[in-house]
Amino acid sequence: MLASDDVRAPEHAIPAPPFPRELAWVNVSPLRMDQQIGRPVLVEFWDFCRVNNLRTLPYLKAWHERYADAGLRVIGVHTGGFAPARDTEAAVAAVARLGIEYPVVIDERLEIWDFYGNEGWPARYLWDQQGALYSMHYGEGAYQETEREIQALLGVEREPLAPVRPEDAEGALLPAQTPDQPGAYTGPYAAGGAWAVLEGTGEVRVGGRSFRVDAPGCYPLAEHPHHTEAVLDWEPGPGVTSHATCFTPGVAAPGDPARPAGG
Repeated sequence: MLASDDVRAPEHAIPAPPFPRELAWVNVSPLRMDQQIGRPVLVEFWDFCRVNNLRTLPYLKAWHERYADAGLRVIGVHTGGFAPARDTEAAVAAVARLGIEYPVVIDERLEIWDFYGNEGWPARYLWDQQGALYSMHYGEGAYQETEREIQALLGVEREPLAPVRPEDAEGALLPAQTPDQPGAYTGPYAAGGAWAVLEGTGEVRVGGRSFRVDAPGCYPLAEHPHHTEAVLDWEPGPGVTSHATCFTPGVAAPGDPARPAGG
């Protein structure tokens, strides 16, 4: 989940694509990219059912809060990959449920995705004041680097946001995690945590506890203080459908083989 690809674009090489008309926007009237000239724009592709997007969300919120007054425009492009996230009403409801206050456009027909030639979630594109690509990043991570780039474009300087999780720190050692699995996977895994993409209404049993599902989304099944080898034992109850079981990174425990973050 933390594999990344961070690229500094050649100066004024790639212009920002326009936003198609007649798409649903949340928190703002429809925006036009050409009307953003004069301010940097951070665009992130996301899906409310993807745990790696949920993990980047605190940083997007913080950057909006810290730099909107200085001129930064943060725009979320919601492009559903999992079936529950392809419903526009569900995506709009998720924006409210997750407390997102910056503008979000619902890319229900993947038009913006295609304009960008985007290849995955999360994907972060930082455009400068002239509407030219300044940098891009695939995956989690590189949060302090992105914030320093925002500051450089705005001409401000302050201490970057502290890492939300230990595995977000620059240079954190992260062992390889178990790949995501379709459906309701049970069995051994190695990761910092396990999540499930769920929809429907009902109960989910995980070991000796249970929790209720009442909206589509990504729900935590197990979370550990560091990378852990464990066995996942869970079952969605009647009325609940699992689309995938997902795993998140954790910092290496002492003695564990690991790799640098983003490696």
